[in-house]
Amino acid sequence: MTQFRLICLAGLFALSACAKPETTLQNILDEAWKFQLAEDPLFATAVGHNESNHKLPDVSKASQERRAQFWQDIVARLDAIDRAGLSTKERINYDLFRRQVEDDIAAATFRSYTIPLNADSGFHISFSRLASRMPFSTVTDYENYNARLRAFPDYVAQQINNMREGMAAGITLPKIVLNGMETTIAPHVVADATESVFFKPFARFPNSVPATERQRLVEDGKSAIMQGAVPGYRAFLDFMTREYVPAARETIGASELPNGEAFYEQRVKYFTTLDLSVGEIHQIGLDEVARIRLEMQAITKQVKFPGDFKAFLTFLRTDSRFYPKTADELLKEASYIAKKMDAKLPALFKTIPRLPYGVAPVPDHIAPKYTAGRYVGPAYGSTEPGYYWVNTYNLPSRSLYTLEALTFHEAVPGHHFQNALTREQEAGPNFRRHSYISAFGEGWGLYSEWLGLEAGFYTDPYSNFGRLTYEMWRACRLVVDTGIHAKGWTRQQALDYLISNTALSIHECTTETDRYIAWPGQALSYKIGDLKIKELRRHAEQALGAEFDVREFHDVILQNGAVTLPILEEEVGRYIQAMATRGSDS
Repeated sequence: MTQFRLICLAGLFALSACAKPETTLQNILDEAWKFQLAEDPLFATAVGHNESNHKLPDVSKASQERRAQFWQDIVARLDAIDRAGLSTKERINYDLFRRQVEDDIAAATFRSYTIPLNADSGFHISFSRLASRMPFSTVTDYENYNARLRAFPDYVAQQINNMREGMAAGITLPKIVLNGMETTIAPHVVADATESVFFKPFARFPNSVPATERQRLVEDGKSAIMQGAVPGYRAFLDFMTREYVPAARETIGASELPNGEAFYEQRVKYFTTLDLSVGEIHQIGLDEVARIRLEMQAITKQVKFPGDFKAFLTFLRTDSRFYPKTADELLKEASYIAKKMDAKLPALFKTIPRLPYGVAPVPDHIAPKYTAGRYVGPAYGSTEPGYYWVNTYNLPSRSLYTLEALTFHEAVPGHHFQNALTREQEAGPNFRRHSYISAFGEGWGLYSEWLGLEAGFYTDPYSNFGRLTYEMWRACRLVVDTGIHAKGWTRQQALDYLISNTALSIHECTTETDRYIAWPGQALSYKIGDLKIKELRRHAEQALGAEFDVREFHDVILQNGAVTLPILEEEVGRYIQAMATRGSDS
């Protein structure tokens, strides 16, 4: 009898173990994280999980559909959770995660996978940075790298199949933004492996790789480059020039795509995180353009310029004093500005990140169609710093009067500072440390440009005009993006609007216009986010009076990593309430 009872109990335990676990938010987050790591080996590597470093993602249509179904199931499980019963932190996690999942579902619905590139980025550009995104400490690391290079042709073939599906459905990039596209592909079709950007890891080995293995790895690397990377890029170049560009659409607005109006509305909500209509955003842009123009005109009077506003813009674009003579001059000036701001950080923040950053030129193979500068963070677990990239291509278009604003946006206290702090937050779910919410991140970047005033920069009136040019540029984006994608604006109309309202170079106005055409909605995030952060600061200053501490306020803004603007508003409200309570207790 005793033995029978033990067998029965064992059976009950087995049934219990097989039963579906209770659906909790943490269960869902853990399962989704494992799914992401398994589905996207490149993402896994970037966040420090190296188990699949020899693989590339499966981006076939079947895999896209399978992933979409997984996220649909996740939403159903989220629906079963009592959100109201969660703690404040859990509700934030719930809302942010649900937003991310719903965007993944929307991407599948609108078949975004059929356009895996835009005017200045894409899967092929990301892959060209593979050598800086992987570890190289062991023989296995090098073998994994070579395996990925060899897998590249199949990866390209899947991307091409997806793009052909888009072509058949009328879902393509506009043809106009593809001018010069070959400059981002052709440099990788080399005749000598040692001339490839992919050969860099073999030029110098760490001491941890045995000398007896190095020559073998070099030869295998050369083979992987010539048999993997080069054929993959050659096939993509051939497809783009022979098939895709000729078939690309002549229209430029997202509203011209199949189901385009719904697609653009989804992009607007995603990138702003607010329930603003296209018309409301367009009007905010017009109002901001008018306000900033008055400040810009005040500077033309300050410097006693004899002509009108248009003539002043022409003066700034053409006078050689405002442009670097060499790439080194531009890089050194950017470095000097960044270092001066480093010294100001303790006066603006209580919490400062540990990760350092460097200043480097935008890589040659992407520079012609690339923006003026960008922050590029390192892979998790790597020995690399973050990098503030400065574009040294076409030096007569790289104005020195905008360099302070660019540096504060991309380096410190902007993207490097903000992203490095997020990386160092070890508490909380994994997806939070590796999420980027554009309205928050780009809003902080633009706010950081303005913060330079508080830190004592922009003492030269031309540099201050450059700051206003950058703010005007982001205000113009609200007008131009909605104009292109919802109001039938032409490319020339958008280009003329930027040229007439900012002192950006004509080259930069052109590359930026093409960027907005190719990336609907993203350009809205900067000014919308900046306006919200400044609004919250004014509210905190008014509510707290003498108790307001800008260092504490900035920590509150950045302490939770990337969040939506409504969540940020709630966080600042809780901070104000806590400060008020602390004041009354004392």
